[in-house]
Amino acid sequence: MNIFNQSAQRQRGFTLLLAALVASVVLALGAAIFKLAQKEITLSSIGRDSQYAFYAADTGAECALFWDLRYGYFATSSPPGVTPECDAQAIIASGRLATFPYTMTFQFAPSGFCTNVAVEKTKDAQNAIRTVVRADGYNVIVPEGNAALCDSMIAAAPRALQRSVELHY
Repeated sequence: MNIFNQSAQRQRGFTLLLAALVASVVLALGAAIFKLAQKEITLSSIGRDSQYAFYAADTGAECALFWDLRYGYFATSSPPGVTPECDAQAIIASGRLATFPYTMTFQFAPSGFCTNVAVEKTKDAQNAIRTVVRADGYNVIVPEGNAALCDSMIAAAPRALQRSVELHY
């Protein structure tokens, strides 16, 4: 009888060891799945932010293209009575010169996302005017579309993402 009791006590210790081993394997598997899901969420949010930045850049480029082709706003002299606006925000461009080449820049915040736009005008060898529009969009949102805050908020954002669009005509 004494031998039977010693064998049963040894098996109890083995069962406890087996349960601890199974629990640690399940815990390790759960932790690995959690890390994988966390990385997938981060990756998808970067993709979403990249789209926001691209759409902001595209909106800025289209705005500059519209005001340049329709009203000649980025010419060497501004057309009289033209007050450009995009996304219900007044566009105030700086950098106009009376001679070529020159670059005009402006900022605005379509749907609250920061956008910096530069319109460069040059003349080629045949004296034809060439225009390059460079628009940089960011995934940084400014309150109430206040584009004046864009530079400081982009500098302060830990995960600011920039996408650019360039038009040549």
